[in-house]
Amino acid sequence: MRRKMKSRMFVLCCLIFVMIAATACNNSSVNTSSNQAPIKIGVLTSKTGALEAYGNQMIEGFEMGLDYATDGKREINGRKIEMIIEDTETKPDVATKKATKLLEEDKVDILTGAASSTDTLAVLPLVEEYKKIMMVEPAVADSITGSDWNRYVFRSARNSSQDAIAGAAAIAKKGTKIAVLAPDSAFGHEGATAFVNAAKKKGANIVLQEFPDPKAADFTSNIQKVVNAKPDYLFVIWAGANSPWKTIVNMKLPEKGIKISTGAPDIAALKTMGSLVGMEGFCVYYNELPNNDINKWLVEENKKRFNKVPDLFTAGGMSAAIAIVEGIKKAGSTDTEALIKAMEGMSFEGPKGKMTFRKEDHQAIQTLYAIKLENKKGYDHPVAILIRELTPEETTPPITVKK
Repeated sequence: MRRKMKSRMFVLCCLIFVMIAATACNNSSVNTSSNQAPIKIGVLTSKTGALEAYGNQMIEGFEMGLDYATDGKREINGRKIEMIIEDTETKPDVATKKATKLLEEDKVDILTGAASSTDTLAVLPLVEEYKKIMMVEPAVADSITGSDWNRYVFRSARNSSQDAIAGAAAIAKKGTKIAVLAPDSAFGHEGATAFVNAAKKKGANIVLQEFPDPKAADFTSNIQKVVNAKPDYLFVIWAGANSPWKTIVNMKLPEKGIKISTGAPDIAALKTMGSLVGMEGFCVYYNELPNNDINKWLVEENKKRFNKVPDLFTAGGMSAAIAIVEGIKKAGSTDTEALIKAMEGMSFEGPKGKMTFRKEDHQAIQTLYAIKLENKKGYDHPVAILIRELTPEETTPPITVKK
């Protein structure tokens, strides 16, 4: 009898063990399948249109950033990273359609972009509706992390106020007369407002703010208004291939006693600024300025892949990719709430050094550069020469989110 009881108990134990093992295998299979689902990143930017050069630089930098941050594997915790790139054509209505497609049909985990501030602002309500993170790069309008911000928005790019503070630090002093030229756009108006506020704090007098159509074929009348205002400096805020630089050069403002100051832009724009050699201004990124291992890697890798040095928005794209990868690693998943918790206050290293997402508005606090444009042998454009680094603390913008 005892033998039969022992035999039955043994059989029962074996059955229980088999059931537990089967359940464990099934659970393991589910977890493995979940872990292998790709991480989908929707890249929404200008591949065509007025800002296509910026968008394409950003894409190149983003891909290199993914490779750098994942040691070339393009995977995090066994999950492959899949990029889905959509062209906004630098049109807000197209940006909205493409973002909806990425969020609704492609089921992306995270969005990044866009080159245009106007495109980006059009998309912000969607990321709030779908509760997905958007890593903004390179759009700079203050309202993106200000009046139009929502908690799903993080920005690795700098904003207009950071540019303005850096620009004012370069030229604004008590009694200095300054005219401002900026495009008639969200980017232009917000940049001008931020600069004017920063310059006035340093005692400068703003004698003119001029906002031409960014698509204008002729800027002569706008520049003539600047000449008539007789400023000591003309501070120019501009982005895109269609720019007023040729008109400024042709109308010989420096010969009229008006000094030009601006942010040193991408290399294509620098090639049109030969007459501005000697100008002091600021710079967001120039490949020879940051002295760190990540930037050295970027310069060498960009030469290998594209036979050229990285440009302004290449570095921005790399920073955005590194931020996303580090955020996912820290969160341990692509869950939106986990990512927000992980990235608020998060610091990471990029080609410009240490960057930190401010908790209040998710704006990345970062280094900018005071520079002077000089000719340099072997270059087909004026080169940004470092005067000094403007620390993240120096260029921290005001918090303008709605409370």
